[in-house]
Amino acid sequence: MDNESFVFVFTHSGLEGTMHYRGTLFSLTLLCYCVILLVNMALILTIILDENLHEPMYIFLCNLCISGLYGTVGFYPKFLLDLLSYAHVSSYAGCMIQAFVLYSYACCDFSILSVMAYDRYVAICRPLQYHSVMTKQRVTQLISFSWFVPLFLMVICSLFIYRLRLCSSHIPKLYCANFLIAQLSCSATSWLTSIAPSNSTALLMTGIYLLHAVFIVCTYVYMVRSCLRSLEDRGKFMQTCVPHLLSLFHVIVALLFDLMYMRYGSRDLPQSLQNFLAMEFLIVPPLLNPLIYGLKLTKIRNRILGLCKKKT
Repeated sequence: MDNESFVFVFTHSGLEGTMHYRGTLFSLTLLCYCVILLVNMALILTIILDENLHEPMYIFLCNLCISGLYGTVGFYPKFLLDLLSYAHVSSYAGCMIQAFVLYSYACCDFSILSVMAYDRYVAICRPLQYHSVMTKQRVTQLISFSWFVPLFLMVICSLFIYRLRLCSSHIPKLYCANFLIAQLSCSATSWLTSIAPSNSTALLMTGIYLLHAVFIVCTYVYMVRSCLRSLEDRGKFMQTCVPHLLSLFHVIVALLFDLMYMRYGSRDLPQSLQNFLAMEFLIVPPLLNPLIYGLKLTKIRNRILGLCKKKT
């Protein structure tokens, strides 16, 4: 019986004070989701259909947009349904799937951005060796790493949570999160067990993504050094690394907002602000990443503008 959960349905909080403007909120959320779908699909199709864009940098960018679509599909459809209903509940299976999708998306985003940092490092610091280093096989390996490692880690985390016996069913958030589900465990009596159902899994994930962060910092140190010696490298940096830095900044800030608030947040904050902090990593990165790259990268911008002119 220790491995069985007595909870079959979770309740959520966050929408109690939205009754009078729920129609407006539904319309704005639907518009935001449609824009996210539009800009990400536009960039993905542009890269897939144009053979001139079948280069490592654009392939990684395509995967970043796919990751954005993957993450948002785990939140927006359910959230839109919640806005149309009076009971904000999730089934046990649905909650576990949502938590898996949302946080594997966040980890995949960070892994893809790390891979993109490596690609830019090779392009700027080792330009003569770029094509011999970034082969099709290497690109496939890097893409596989950026997807399979986060998914594997989240599968392990989800399995440990599934084994927990839960003694409560209320999640004080708009959506499901592993951290909050673990807090509902009857055995969640210490700080470490409230962070994750398995200390070793939590330490492993923390270690891997700290290495990601250190790796990104090291690549940028080398790139900045190279740019100081060469005007050509400086141009490459401004063209391709500035969008990457902006995307990285958005992802890190959005995730820190969510994680820090979930761990240390005060219930004294207005509910609307609590909801924004919870939703930011599902709004800002998937919306801004394709816009930043689409506007900044010349090949993509010219290709999209060319398609628009043909239609007109």
